[in-house]
Amino acid sequence: MTITRMSDLADPQIVQRLVLKVGSALLFGKGGVPHAAWMAGLVAEIAAARGRGQQVVLVSSGAIALGAARLGLPGGGRGSLADAQASAAVGQIALAGMWSQLLAEHGLIAAQLLLTLEDLEDRRRYLNAAATLGRLLNAGAIPVINENDSVATDEIRFGDNDRLAARVAQAANAQVVMLLSDVDGLYDRNPKEPGASLVPRITGVTPAIQAMASGDSGSGMGSGGMSSKLVAARIATRAGITLGIINGQHPDPVSRAITHDIGTLFLPTRSDRGRKAWLGGRQRMKGVLVVDGGCADALEHGKSLLASGIRAVEGSFRRGDPVGVRDEHGLALAQGLAEYSSIEVERIMGRRTEEHAVLLGYAPRSAVVHRDQLVLL
Repeated sequence: MTITRMSDLADPQIVQRLVLKVGSALLFGKGGVPHAAWMAGLVAEIAAARGRGQQVVLVSSGAIALGAARLGLPGGGRGSLADAQASAAVGQIALAGMWSQLLAEHGLIAAQLLLTLEDLEDRRRYLNAAATLGRLLNAGAIPVINENDSVATDEIRFGDNDRLAARVAQAANAQVVMLLSDVDGLYDRNPKEPGASLVPRITGVTPAIQAMASGDSGSGMGSGGMSSKLVAARIATRAGITLGIINGQHPDPVSRAITHDIGTLFLPTRSDRGRKAWLGGRQRMKGVLVVDGGCADALEHGKSLLASGIRAVEGSFRRGDPVGVRDEHGLALAQGLAEYSSIEVERIMGRRTEEHAVLLGYAPRSAVVHRDQLVLL
């Protein structure tokens, strides 16, 4: 069974696991005052989903905003990295306590997971996170997840919880991730413009779809905008996960979207699983391989990436590191795990396989990036 409309999201036969992502602006007003009634309503919706037999993961922003208010720091705690980390350290405890108390009122147990980018980029740590999520869900808990902003720096941050939610959906083996926003979904132009129309269903984040997005986060509290949601949609839909954008500014926002079919659904474009899904969702590459047209065509037909088609190497990487692949016009084609270091690739690029042994001084491997370790974008 496949998802075709918002009402399908309430069917436990179609959606066994659901990830909900909530931003700071929906949770807190000025001065870090919680929107307590709204939060209670959302928790009631989570309890209703559990009652239908669905498992739910909650990705919650808000720790920095809440902590900054309690510490009295300016700029919502985002004036400096030190302010953000300190605010998060205070806010994480308070935020988890709020969700735990609200869920307990429905007889539900909250569990907290704080993740950094590296926790989901590193394969071993990703599998550990996936195992923890699976055990918590099967035990009946509601995992409440946030980026670990108390220790994260720019180098190890997702930067917004939209992308984090998509990666968590992969790790949790969820069928759907829903992003609660300040608009009903993706519009064909700025929703403030006259005649703007909501796009209800989308298959594939094409350049035309990307052009519809705005990167602004209107609240001033969060870090994501519609552009970050489209990145999340690409991550999710490549892994066979449906991503929904709905308006969270109403009471009982999930029920409103499902009952009245209001929102945008990004439908899966394929169904990568396991290592392929993890590779396709990675955000940081250690280097880039620039390939010619013939190599690009071969990749599209499921072939491995051979040295003969490589025209340039960017960055410094070792064997096993993630690398991006793009064509000579700058179009991103794929990403995968390198079988050679950047120094070795520079020696053999553009050369045929039978020349590699002489150039390297040892028997060559079958490919620079094997098709089993390669994901098309």
